[in-house]
Amino acid sequence: MAGKIPDLHAEVRTGTGKGAARQARRDGMVPGIVYGGDGEPLAINIPFNKLFKKLKEGRFLSTLFNMKVEGQEDVRVICRNVQRDVVKDLPTHVDFLRLRRTSLIKLFIHVEFINEEEAPGIKKGGVLTVVRPEVELEVTAGDIPESITVDLDGLDVGDIVHISDVTLPEGAKPTVDRDFVIANISAPSSLRSEGDDEEEEADVEVPTVGDEAAAEE
Repeated sequence: MAGKIPDLHAEVRTGTGKGAARQARRDGMVPGIVYGGDGEPLAINIPFNKLFKKLKEGRFLSTLFNMKVEGQEDVRVICRNVQRDVVKDLPTHVDFLRLRRTSLIKLFIHVEFINEEEAPGIKKGGVLTVVRPEVELEVTAGDIPESITVDLDGLDVGDIVHISDVTLPEGAKPTVDRDFVIANISAPSSLRSEGDDEEEEADVEVPTVGDEAAAEE
């Protein structure tokens, strides 16, 4: 199932060049450009506050947006570059690439865990440790999954979930070429503490009778 694509509102920028860009910044906007796909390059302005909020949320360069520009058809875009002020580190210009529905893109997809109550390891007091709450996948722009699902049914203490254990949406594949860990079920803290205590006791050297006598001399 395709996930909800966040909207990104912009307006057409009248005029081009450094003068128009400087005026946009004075007006509280960040100038940008939308290019690629089947259309001509489009100069835009984005409200600074809205763009800055999106940047602070993270994953901006790997998030697919539905760009809405008044007078234009909505288009799916992904950011390809954010220019920043060298002193203030604030955005001064953004570049967006138009995408066709068949375009391949890399996005971070949320990992959903189900049937936690059916996992024997959890019933014993084990703890689900999530190593990767998101996984970067290569997907088509027209078929972006809302999440990938990890079924915990039957997993016991010590079991590990690798990416190879997960059924990915058709056409999607991980961007990392190795069988990485997504999560595991670790032992309850009480069992870990008992194990630590046993190791400490095993490390204590018990003196022999001969050693005690030598110590008294």
